[in-house]
Amino acid sequence: MSGIKAAITGVGGYLPSYVLNNDELSRMVDTSDEWIMQRIGIKERRILKDKSKATSYMGTKAVKELLEKTGTDPLDIQLLVCATITSDMHFPATANIICEKAGLANAFSFDLNAACSGFVFGLETCRRFIESGAYKKVILVGADKMSAIVDYEDRTTCPLFGDGAAAVLLEPATGQEGIIDSILAVDGSGAKYLYMYAGGSLHPPTHETVDAKQHYIFQEGQPVFKMAVSKMADVSVEIMERNHLSHKDIRYLVPHQANMRIIEATARRMNLNKEQVMINIGRYGNTTAATIPLCLWDYEKQLKKGDNLILSSFGAGFTWGSIYVKWAYDPK
Repeated sequence: MSGIKAAITGVGGYLPSYVLNNDELSRMVDTSDEWIMQRIGIKERRILKDKSKATSYMGTKAVKELLEKTGTDPLDIQLLVCATITSDMHFPATANIICEKAGLANAFSFDLNAACSGFVFGLETCRRFIESGAYKKVILVGADKMSAIVDYEDRTTCPLFGDGAAAVLLEPATGQEGIIDSILAVDGSGAKYLYMYAGGSLHPPTHETVDAKQHYIFQEGQPVFKMAVSKMADVSVEIMERNHLSHKDIRYLVPHQANMRIIEATARRMNLNKEQVMINIGRYGNTTAATIPLCLWDYEKQLKKGDNLILSSFGAGFTWGSIYVKWAYDPK
């Protein structure tokens, strides 16, 4: 090992201005604020209403804010990875479009698809580029326009999701701060419980697939919930034990924001109190690959150099993972 760590040195974010709250949603589909709050914990979510704008628009906004906040020249960025399941198009990569829009003329880029675990999987990927010693400035974007693949007549899925994007800058560090450890996992047998049926090479788009609403999210809730509760908690405890951390050592759990009951179950297993958990699900809903970096963006001013963070996720695939990060800078 070279002794180089990959450290997060800045966070940028973007949320659409339109707020879709539970009262409005209940006029669109058979649901209610009480039902959504009891089962999921989401009060409102942001929606990118402009049909001419897509995931790259939000990702570019987040990247531009990140560059401005950190005083980084766009031409110094060597790599950009975009974690997303709602790419603007099948190809080219949304990451490439973000690079062009944000002026990252010297960076190469690619998309990464791990659903709700996309940011965690992407962070481990970017970490390795930095630790190789060959890359000095890498951006990871988590961005999803989930409203593009949600059926607003399906009461089981439409309350869950929102749109948003956030980005982090990763740079080399030789001290104690940076990404310390990670555990990532998948189980392909879970694919049948959470997926989008049509649009890929197996079931290309046709009039029949569109008429059958097969280009929207399908989720069988109970198996997904059961696995998410188990796997997010298991992997979070495992990474604590592997690094000899007690609950007293953790400043924040940074969980994927899918469901308040999943978040609470994970925190209980880690023996954490509410003040040790980043939560914004009530305001943004599940923004898929964007939930964890949006938490970092929301809580950035409360973080201090040396804080121990456990990032934890679970998503379609099934995918799950946890990353131990020692925060690298004080509030700016």
